[in-house]
Amino acid sequence: MMSRNVLLLNRTWRVIALFAVLVLLAAACSGTDDADSGGDDTAADDTADDSGDGGGDADGGSLNVAIVGNPQMEDIASLTPEFFTADTGIEVNYTILEEQTLREIVTRETGAGGESFDVIMIGLYETPQFAENGWLLSLEDYAQGDADYMVDDLIGAVRTGLSYEDELYAAPFYAESSFLMYREDLVEAAGMEMPAAPTWQEVAEIAAALDSEDTAGICLRGKPGWGDLGAAFTTVLNTFGGTWWAANDDGSIGEAQVDTPEFREALQFYVDLVTSVGEDDAANSSFNECLTQYQNGQVAMWYDATVAAGLLEADDSAVQGQNNFAQAPVVETDNAGWLWAWSLAIPQNAANPDLAWEYISWATGPEYLRTAGENLPGGWAAVPPGTRVSLYETEEYQEAAGAFAEQTLTAIESAPIDMPGTTPRPGLPAVQFVGVPEFQDVGTRCTEQFSAVIAGSVDFDDAIEACQEIAASASS
Repeated sequence: MMSRNVLLLNRTWRVIALFAVLVLLAAACSGTDDADSGGDDTAADDTADDSGDGGGDADGGSLNVAIVGNPQMEDIASLTPEFFTADTGIEVNYTILEEQTLREIVTRETGAGGESFDVIMIGLYETPQFAENGWLLSLEDYAQGDADYMVDDLIGAVRTGLSYEDELYAAPFYAESSFLMYREDLVEAAGMEMPAAPTWQEVAEIAAALDSEDTAGICLRGKPGWGDLGAAFTTVLNTFGGTWWAANDDGSIGEAQVDTPEFREALQFYVDLVTSVGEDDAANSSFNECLTQYQNGQVAMWYDATVAAGLLEADDSAVQGQNNFAQAPVVETDNAGWLWAWSLAIPQNAANPDLAWEYISWATGPEYLRTAGENLPGGWAAVPPGTRVSLYETEEYQEAAGAFAEQTLTAIESAPIDMPGTTPRPGLPAVQFVGVPEFQDVGTRCTEQFSAVIAGSVDFDDAIEACQEIAASASS
């Protein structure tokens, strides 16, 4: 299986990814963190370089850590010097990357046996596959032997998703499902009412009523990438009764199902919704872009990861107290929310796994949640959610996150991971992706086509035809 994966991964690389990996490797080797992907992500470029300010022991060693450029990860980069390096003497050199770039680089580097990173950030898609390929060190003994880590405090569905053959291979930094976030004041002003569990048709109707010259009705991911546009769209595809591939009896990939009525209907709905009442520049928008527009009052609703709720209700949020939350919209299924966890893992060839675990234990353990709650500008509402039972029993978090904590847990626990649609899926259990190695390439290439449809540069039928061929080429 490893040779098959490497072949597939090599096909995904384009010039921009090759350039990015060269920059990244140079940064890692020099001990800097200048490989930020740029764009709209703020990369906390110099946080790790200030580690000496806290009085840490220079003999503690150093770690190169690759993480995604989302707000919670930028938060931990800012807190690391004072609250980890000062205590341990271990300097942490962060490389913070836009998520599609991170996925490509980490997959290539780890699969090739590279030694540039001591710790990598991956998710539920990569963890069991990387573990099966022998690319990761098991964290089971570390976690079980570390009393302060409280491994049994991890939420069960998340721990299971990050395990392979009953051993933990990645530790969750935050976990999420997906749901609908909306400005309750704007919905009320329009004389509308949002159901607690809406259909997509109801969401489209409300979005149209809220759409105005100054405020778009809804924000949806349109940026290419299997985990960008691909994640949000696949949940819509599932609940419309469509799928990327049929499943053979042995669980392998069967016939491609892109050029089918269900797939066409789901994609046409998604494109029509985002192009008629969606955000500006939708074809280049994903999580961070939608977050910014929502916080700036430029969109009235947003369908995306539940982790965003804490950012909207944080103490430093311009829309704090104006939001409400509904479960992921559905059509043919009872539930549609995804399941994901951005998590930290140790590559097989890491130079010092003991140091790596010391960092992971702090970053994903209960101590960091309290540190974040007490020191972040956003307060307790902005701490990384969805990973630990104890967080939802913490008085400070209950008070700060009362508007969304229950809905988040409900979404995570009800994520239809075993049957996300109306027909069986190939591969490992998954919702917003297909749990097979081929999906990384197919999902990315197809969403390039779909994003171009949103941008108006590719015809809908041409995109369907191209994606059908791409998906069929991966069928067994």
